[in-house]
Amino acid sequence: MAAITQGKKTAIVLFNLGGPDSPEAVKPFLYNLFSDKNIIRLPGFLRHPLARLIAARREEKAQEIYSKIDGRSPILDETKKQAQALEKALQAHGEVKIFIAMRYWYPMTEITVAEVKYYEPDQVILLPLYPQFSTTTTASSLQEWQMQAKKQGMDVPTSAICCYPTERHFIASHVDAIRSRYFQSTEKGNPRILFSAHGLPEKIVRSGDPYVWQVEQTVTEILRLLAIPGLDYRICYQSRVGPLKWVGPSTEDEIRRAGRDAVPVMLVPVAFVSEHSETLVELDMEYKKLAEESGVPGWYRIPTPGVHPLFITALQSLCLDENHCGGIRSQTGERICPHNHSGCPNSAVSLPEALADAA
Repeated sequence: MAAITQGKKTAIVLFNLGGPDSPEAVKPFLYNLFSDKNIIRLPGFLRHPLARLIAARREEKAQEIYSKIDGRSPILDETKKQAQALEKALQAHGEVKIFIAMRYWYPMTEITVAEVKYYEPDQVILLPLYPQFSTTTTASSLQEWQMQAKKQGMDVPTSAICCYPTERHFIASHVDAIRSRYFQSTEKGNPRILFSAHGLPEKIVRSGDPYVWQVEQTVTEILRLLAIPGLDYRICYQSRVGPLKWVGPSTEDEIRRAGRDAVPVMLVPVAFVSEHSETLVELDMEYKKLAEESGVPGWYRIPTPGVHPLFITALQSLCLDENHCGGIRSQTGERICPHNHSGCPNSAVSLPEALADAA
């Protein structure tokens, strides 16, 4: 049986982090982020006061960031466009309605659960807009959904897609975007591609989180399909916050290295699928300025997949794949992570059990 069938009402829920929709929302957004037990792994009586402290200390800097993009995050608008494109792509396959659940700002999961319950679907498909699984993103969003659905008494057959780091259409969307620019940007020499992903503290990776391994698999597949001989590239990580040691190398260090090597940079946000503050401000403004100061002779930034037709096809394929009927599944329907990554949800268990294991 396909995941979506004629005669059944299917609710598909797209998950993302969310972002403040006004200057007044910045501080509570930050509090919601840092009070997540998957982000700061401390008991609640320590985590919540610490989250308030971090939100207060980071508010000014965050306000400055969002002021550069009209005082608000565009991520909800971007996600709505993806939802509309996906709903259109699926309209021939049955009665389908797309919903959006943001983790740290509106529409938050509690609200979306109520909307889905009112829709009275026959089945629910949970589809995080995080291609690479992490306990800090995908697991957090799915755990929140599970908790709110139970709280509101929504008992509907539900399946979840945990990850799709090498889904062929997702990879092809990146390859198409890179190819369209790469051969137009060689007048200053062949560019070094920096595949930049949001970073994680090393201790989270050491605890078994598979995110970094999955990012590497994404890049490996992009390079395989690009098939450009002698391609110069690096995988690097951005958006570090706090005093902990994060995975590296950092995107900033790789930009400085490119300056020392006098090579142009083509920056590919390999783990983001929509534009938001980390792309529009951090990449396009802060890192571009750093590149200029570091003597990088050329700077090119590849857009996120957004509503690229191939990326929408990737989401469509994931929703239609019969491997995703019940429980939590990867792009293949099987566990794809090596077993030393204990944070990977086991495809053989139920959704609640998988999420508990990933916590």
